[in-house]
Amino acid sequence: MKASRFPIVCLSSSLALALCAIASAQKTTPAQSVQRETVAKPLTDKERQKNEEKLRKELETPYKKWLDEDVAYIITDEERQAFKRLQTDEEREQFIEQFWLRRDPTPDSVENEYKEEHYRRIAYANERYASGIQGWRTDRGRIYIAYGPPDENDDHSQGGSYNRPFEEGGGNTNTYPFQIWRYRYIDGIGTNVEIEFVDPTMTGEFHMTMDPSEKDALLHVPGAGLTQSEMLGMSSKDDRFNRTDGTHLGVGDASMPTRMNQFERLDLYTKLQKAPEVKFKDLEAMVNSRISYNVLPMKVRADYFPITDTSVLTNVTLEFANKDLQFQNKDGVQKATVEIYGRITTMTRRRVSVFEDTVAVNSPPEMFEAYAKQRSLYQKTVPLAPGTYRLDVVAKDLTGGTVANYGVAITVPRIGEDQLSASTMILADLIEPVAMRSIGTGQFVIGSSKVRPRVDEVFTQNEKMGIYLKVYNFGQDELTHKLIGQVEYEIVRNGSNEPVIQYSEDIAQMPNASAAQVTIEKLLPLKSLAPGQYTIRLKVTDKVRNQVLTPSAKFTVT
Repeated sequence: MKASRFPIVCLSSSLALALCAIASAQKTTPAQSVQRETVAKPLTDKERQKNEEKLRKELETPYKKWLDEDVAYIITDEERQAFKRLQTDEEREQFIEQFWLRRDPTPDSVENEYKEEHYRRIAYANERYASGIQGWRTDRGRIYIAYGPPDENDDHSQGGSYNRPFEEGGGNTNTYPFQIWRYRYIDGIGTNVEIEFVDPTMTGEFHMTMDPSEKDALLHVPGAGLTQSEMLGMSSKDDRFNRTDGTHLGVGDASMPTRMNQFERLDLYTKLQKAPEVKFKDLEAMVNSRISYNVLPMKVRADYFPITDTSVLTNVTLEFANKDLQFQNKDGVQKATVEIYGRITTMTRRRVSVFEDTVAVNSPPEMFEAYAKQRSLYQKTVPLAPGTYRLDVVAKDLTGGTVANYGVAITVPRIGEDQLSASTMILADLIEPVAMRSIGTGQFVIGSSKVRPRVDEVFTQNEKMGIYLKVYNFGQDELTHKLIGQVEYEIVRNGSNEPVIQYSEDIAQMPNASAAQVTIEKLLPLKSLAPGQYTIRLKVTDKVRNQVLTPSAKFTVT
């Protein structure tokens, strides 16, 4: 059965920029049908254990330390679960950056005061509350890190004689070391919050307690440390051990303040175990849609093509599967509309470039089923100076209301002086010359060629895979002024060291080759490659300067 093919469809744009739908219909084989059926079935216990073991190994990294130590007390349960579902280090880095950003009280400034204060609190807790274990691991350390210093600290760190307040029964006793921290207000908990820590082992490790009588060092000494009720004969010290409210207070039948109620104390204790509330709910919603749900899948890649020593054309390419877009019938045409907003900033958050577009995918009703199997690409070219930047892209399906949010650090390379250098190597599904009037302008145009990246780098056997690369600063022979070098191509199936395709090409024989720039453009038929994952490696050799470049890329054949 022959694979069906669909034409490329150009999309309308409010800024005259086009989204191009890409034919993605692939040959369906019995093996692929079996694979789809397998994915749909529930995982076996063995497969589930294998996935859990893989996740455990992935998290045994600095990211596990970040999750279990750095933010253990301030990360919400939803964020923790979302973080554990992430698959790559890049996604984890994006999550961490957004985690701090959504807590930043001044997101437009360079500093993140919340993050700086958080790590200051960890350092303070380690210095002040360590007791055989690190200070941040103690109860006092946890409360200090989560809620900051108390407004008041009733400090009895030496223990000794203590006059009980009325709600604890009154009278005098001796205590173990203890502290009572008071907060006037804590978000999500309430006002006049009192937290008591006691050190009954006299080792310096104060733990949080719900029982105000736990600090009483004379609790188990008969006839000692009596409360007023016990001294007046209105109750017996033995009564303390028959209470059902989780305390050993000697208050007899006296009424207690509301905050001393066992359910109030349990509620407070439970709330203090949770992460502090996030103040910036608008950012929280964006993080949830991006990390937890990712309701509009979007693939993003950035490619770099140096123009001068100080300017690099950066091509940002977005890819959407049409099946993820919401179409509606307008004037007899099925139409999906996507708004795109992109921003590039320096690492100090200075805005460098912003781009916005509204683009549409149009399909005749009779071809809608075919369009739904295709993909749509959008590309924006931005000139940047070499350096490291932050790229943020938000896309919204106006009909479906779904949102994709992507952020990543990008490093724009610099051409070394008299140093063999290269652009990004692109694996493309289309490389073709453009008309003279279109050279250097429009989406996917690089110089005199149209190069459309295959963002997911997955090709079918009946396609041709394009290879596009620019190489700069070749040396010239002093006598002939010619380039002396070669490009070696090698394709290896992953898991095997044996090349399945291998050949070389003389640099001097390549069209338009010059010392300033050599452009490598190849279309490689994939019919001879069996389905699987491969790596293409190039070895570019400048024999005049004895310099070598070895760019590579992975791709999949289905």
